Amino acid sequence: MYEAFFGLNERPFQLTPNPRFLFLNPRQREALATLRYGFTSSLGITLLLGEAGTGKTTLLRAALDAESRPEYRHVVLNNPTLTPEEFYEILADRFALPAASGSKAKFLLAFERDLAARHAAGGLTAIVIDEAQSLTHELFEEVRLLANLETATAKLVNVVLVGQPELADRLNDPSLRQLKQRVVLRCSLEPLDRHWTACYIASRLRVAGGEPTEVFAKDAVLAIYEASRGIPRTIGVVCENALLAGYAAQKKPVDGPLVAEVCGDLDLASSNGRPRRAGEPLIEPPAEENGGADERAARPRAALRAAAQARTRRREPGAWLPPKDAAAPAEGPGRAQDAPANPDPNRIFRFF
Repeated sequence: MYEAFFGLNERPFQLTPNPRFLFLNPRQREALATLRYGFTSSLGITLLLGEAGTGKTTLLRAALDAESRPEYRHVVLNNPTLTPEEFYEILADRFALPAASGSKAKFLLAFERDLAARHAAGGLTAIVIDEAQSLTHELFEEVRLLANLETATAKLVNVVLVGQPELADRLNDPSLRQLKQRVVLRCSLEPLDRHWTACYIASRLRVAGGEPTEVFAKDAVLAIYEASRGIPRTIGVVCENALLAGYAAQKKPVDGPLVAEVCGDLDLASSNGRPRRAGEPLIEPPAEENGGADERAARPRAALRAAAQARTRRREPGAWLPPKDAAAPAEGPGRAQDAPANPDPNRIFRFF
């Protein structure tokens, strides 16, 4: 709908894990390298942690794509709220072992033969469980036993557990200490800071064929960061709605007040995860602008928009511009290994 108006070839902020839009800051690049090593090292269990919306599934898809080879077999379970019987039935189907379906004993016998044959041929096997914080205690134990399948020199199956921080809390349960001891690789994703939020937005716009400065003004990027708290999924939701609002208002580039209005309509949290109370500003004014809680609670949306404009005018130009030698993110053409290590920072940061 809005693509032609903003000079885009496609929608840049869809919520699907499209590898063409892969974005890597240093933390994500490290996590991707850890995942790829976990798939190929035959060491045991790898753990990827991150809050909801920080890009775990996208990064997992990138790692799987980078390590996709005929001799490798990767099975991904996206919904682990299963009984043990359902768990083994799905594994039998995904590993193409139909004769083993319906019986755990038959599955384990067929699975061990399959693993041994693949290992002898130089291949690797991995079981990936997304949303692993939802696993039952019983399934955690089954995962541990599968991770025990090994030869004298290598693990026969690599297990990758992907989940929210609650997964780490679950593994700290004394009853799961044996499973935790088998975690040999661990990485985590964090929300983006202002610097990387701007880079993320600019990268996706460029992949979609647009010029960032013609789509979002600087105060809009600041408003998006403050509303989303750097969560990529929330950034995408805000940007998508802001582009629709900008198209409806025939306003280009989208500015901060319009983003603030959009975020108010979305009823976003004032800090990630906490519902915004009635009357609470979406973008908290600095201390010197606060007139007390009662005054803030009474501010209408128009006043919030005016305050956002005033704050933007008072900020020094480029006050949080990244240093010239800052590492730039990968603007991915798809496969992670094809992403340039250090694209020209000025291409990313001229956004400001």
